[in-house]
Amino acid sequence: MDNAARTIDSHDTGAQGDRPTRFKVAAVQASPVFLNRDATVEKGCALIAEVALAGARLAVFPETWIPGYPAWAMADSRWNHAPSKQVHGLLYRNAVEVPGHAVERLCEAARRNGIAVVMGINERMSTGTLYNSMLFIDRDGTLLGTHRKLVPTYHERMVWGRGDGSTLSVFDSSVGRLGGLVCWEHWMPLARYTLYAQGEQVHAAVWPSAPETFLLSCRTMAFEGRLFVVAAAGYLTRSMLPPDFPLAKEMEALPAELCHGGSAVIGPDARFIAGPVYGCETIVYADIDLDRIPEEKQLLDVAGHYSRPDVFSLSVNRRRMDPLTWLEA
Repeated sequence: MDNAARTIDSHDTGAQGDRPTRFKVAAVQASPVFLNRDATVEKGCALIAEVALAGARLAVFPETWIPGYPAWAMADSRWNHAPSKQVHGLLYRNAVEVPGHAVERLCEAARRNGIAVVMGINERMSTGTLYNSMLFIDRDGTLLGTHRKLVPTYHERMVWGRGDGSTLSVFDSSVGRLGGLVCWEHWMPLARYTLYAQGEQVHAAVWPSAPETFLLSCRTMAFEGRLFVVAAAGYLTRSMLPPDFPLAKEMEALPAELCHGGSAVIGPDARFIAGPVYGCETIVYADIDLDRIPEEKQLLDVAGHYSRPDVFSLSVNRRRMDPLTWLEA
């Protein structure tokens, strides 16, 4: 394990002006209170306080942590199946509205503890659709924005809608240029490049689990973009399902460990700074130094001196794909 990054010094502002360039980050590998939004938000606020007390300036939570990853979709895909519809309704009722009370509580926890937070959520729309989303909250409690997963993967298409280019953003935050992607978006080369070209420095990678091949994509992104990756993966077992879970019988065919972790922090040379850790709830901490990024970019800057805009170009549609547009007189 390469842990050469220096310890945070609140007076070390380096090239970021009044922002520190050296600080601690945390990948929160925790279990939700499955399909219970309010209890999971309560647990999340406590974990935010714990991570801040440990000295971290950024906490990254796993994919759709509130109120949990829909692992049941891997076990049942029957058409118009009543128990599946019941579970989907339960997920919708416990999903997060943006803006909304749950978001306000998370923003207040970030502000109260002085820490930036990236949170994976099931986001719900009034039309009835769910999205696999990420919340980006700065340490003053400001909601910087959201990102919706562009393409739900395989069985996930039974649960979530598709995001659009309006949320493919990098935010100027208290921990530098902060962005993120969800799960298999890390295998979308143009999505990665869109973040690189916006000057991303710290990347939040959120997963339900992160086995070796998934972390390979994180290491690729760290090396390709010359940035730091905080990979947060979930931990969930069948024993954590509600006792009256409508698809409990179907879930018996799945492993006892539904999501087995794999959280890690990776440096801009693709080496692990901390982790990965599997098989438990934990918090993976690491110290990072943003001053390493321009040093590493001397060799490779894929959106700068190692690009050929005269040969290759990328056009990104940033319009929000709303279902209704009013044309007023």
